[in-house]
Amino acid sequence: MFATPEQFAAANKTNVETLLTLANNAFASAERFAALNLNTARSLLEDGLANSKALLGAKDVQELLSLQTALVQPLVEKAVAYNRSVYEIASQSQEEVSKVVEAQVAELNKAVASALDKAAKSAPAGSDVAVAAVKSAIAAANSAYDSVSKAAKQVAEIAEANVAAATNATVKAVTASTKAAGGKKAA
Repeated sequence: MFATPEQFAAANKTNVETLLTLANNAFASAERFAALNLNTARSLLEDGLANSKALLGAKDVQELLSLQTALVQPLVEKAVAYNRSVYEIASQSQEEVSKVVEAQVAELNKAVASALDKAAKSAPAGSDVAVAAVKSAIAAANSAYDSVSKAAKQVAEIAEANVAAATNATVKAVTASTKAAGGKKAA
């Protein structure tokens, strides 16, 4: 029942590999966020300069107002795209962490089941009830974990659908208001 140095070494190696996987995931996500933010900042700067030049080139108030209206929609669409990208990066990162945690839980369950079986073989006579109770408790804990995990996945799917719906509604609303504002000014 006692762990050998080889078992400790194997467990430590597994833990280090898990930590490296999580660290690599965190660094990859940070790298993606940094690239997204730099590209967004560059794009906004370029668009801001181009928009300023366009607005400064307006010949009258009517043209200035129509330019402002026309420039709003691309900005909103870029903001929506940026938020969608942030959400995508965060979701993918969370998914990778979940996979690692699920793998760790599965390994832990195997180790506990193995240790329990070994203990049951060397247990004194009459301890079958205690071993069965422990196995039942472990099975109940695993079932609860599976239920919580499935519920969390469903919540994530619902949140993703809501984000997509809100994004589409925002773009449609801005498009409609831009068209309405353009139509009123043309009249």
